Amino acid sequence: MEENNGHHIICFEHADIYNSGNLVISDLTMHIDKGEFVYIIGKVGSGKTTIIRSMIGDTEIRTGTALIGDFDLRRLRKKEIPYLRRKLGVIFQDFQLLMDRSVYDNLAFVLRATGWKDRQAIAARIQSVLEAVGMDLKAHKMPHQLSGGEQQRIAIARALLNEPEIILADEPTGNLDGDTAKDIMNLLMSIHNRDNGPAIVMVTHNRSLFEEYPARTFLCEKLSCTEVAEESDVELDLSEFI
Repeated sequence: MEENNGHHIICFEHADIYNSGNLVISDLTMHIDKGEFVYIIGKVGSGKTTIIRSMIGDTEIRTGTALIGDFDLRRLRKKEIPYLRRKLGVIFQDFQLLMDRSVYDNLAFVLRATGWKDRQAIAARIQSVLEAVGMDLKAHKMPHQLSGGEQQRIAIARALLNEPEIILADEPTGNLDGDTAKDIMNLLMSIHNRDNGPAIVMVTHNRSLFEEYPARTFLCEKLSCTEVAEESDVELDLSEFI
């Protein structure tokens, strides 16, 4: 672990990111501050998800600087990875809920796995995050009894459990219809805009959401990922793949 003395909660500088030995993103420079909302966009296979995976310590970074908070991803030891991941909330396109247990037990499982022991504290935290996503009456339900939007709300609640400073959202609306996708986006924005809200890094292909909720944007293409400077550039670059 190496202390990040800057203000950036995510700091990549000239980083080369590999997946299964293959270079996927070259010379990535990305600075994200506390509380920012940032999109990562690009065609399928352009490396968007690989960047997210690098942030959870799941890919190889061979050169440059790569810091998440005080964790140095290039020097991260296996025993440090669980501690890194406790600082992050991750939301997946396919929800990744445990289908054999209730909503409450899905969330309790995560809390116990990250060191929570007191039953009353666990129950109170679960109630708090379910209220935050409008699902406080669904704790007893099984995932298969919920709609896709409801399952994603539970996944967002799970991401909030340990009050992360960073939420990584990998295509969180990808499996949802347009109206439900908008509801999920409004929820993410409300979480982002609250006092001391987390930084959110979101991978998306959804052009309508991207246009309705503008934010800093990084475009992945041709082994690179660079910030889009102006909205007009975004229109040009997105036209072929969204």
